[in-house]
Amino acid sequence: MKLNKATGTVTALPQISPDLRAGLIGRGIQQSRSPRMHVAEGTRLGLSYDYRLFDFDTLNLNDSDLPDLIANLRLEGFSGLNITHPFKERVIPALDRLSADARAIGAVNTVVFDGDEAVGYNTDWWGFAESFKRDLVDPELNSVVMIGAGGAGMAVATALLKLGVQRLSIADTQPDKAIRLVDKLRAEALQAGFKAQDITVATDIEAEIATANGIVNATPVGMAKYPGIPVDIVWLRPDLWVADIIYFPAETELLRAAKSRGCRVMPGAGMAIYQAVMAFELITGAAPDPIAMARHFET
Repeated sequence: MKLNKATGTVTALPQISPDLRAGLIGRGIQQSRSPRMHVAEGTRLGLSYDYRLFDFDTLNLNDSDLPDLIANLRLEGFSGLNITHPFKERVIPALDRLSADARAIGAVNTVVFDGDEAVGYNTDWWGFAESFKRDLVDPELNSVVMIGAGGAGMAVATALLKLGVQRLSIADTQPDKAIRLVDKLRAEALQAGFKAQDITVATDIEAEIATANGIVNATPVGMAKYPGIPVDIVWLRPDLWVADIIYFPAETELLRAAKSRGCRVMPGAGMAIYQAVMAFELITGAAPDPIAMARHFET
């Protein structure tokens, strides 16, 4: 598949006749397990379901090609798309409308083609919250530090507040992004009854972690394409819980370091599975089995 920049069209896909077609758009996504989960669950439910990767790195596309790609996939008859790094915010101008959650969060990870409209949804926040409730037993939520204020961070921050975090401190390598997200969350928190004054920008991450109950990595640091660790290992201590949203690799450098220092950890697999559960239903209209989706993910 190749987008023709001169004509604004996508080269025709190989001839297939599934009932449903979907895909994942992002960069560096060759290790994604989304195709495996979606197709296996579709097969289990008796659906003829094709799910493809549209990796801008391997397709040699520019970020500016995103709107044309989405428009052409709609014309190709796709039912919907999943959206991942770095397009969760950038995709919004290419859509016709947003769900309430996507509008409030300001990021989209699922697009459904509904008649003549491309509708954006956010299932990331629910996926993170469901995984958190299952993977961490009775975690302290008085103070949490979140690293990353991009599209994924927007969803995770919403989930953390809904889970009951009392003080949320947000850091990002681009401070302006952290400031914008904090301002947005404070405004929404006032409307929802949260303690808006307890949502802050982390200007000194080490000091924030020193008094925190938990850390969440909501950046791509740790992915195969972005190896590394977003915090200094010496800041980790046994009474911290540490969550990561990355699932390839299954165990990031951050989680390995945290486990070695006695921390409870939450890998990104759970979020990947549960966001896919909701996304699958939005795209196909069929209700998936979360347990089956987890099996598909792991095999």
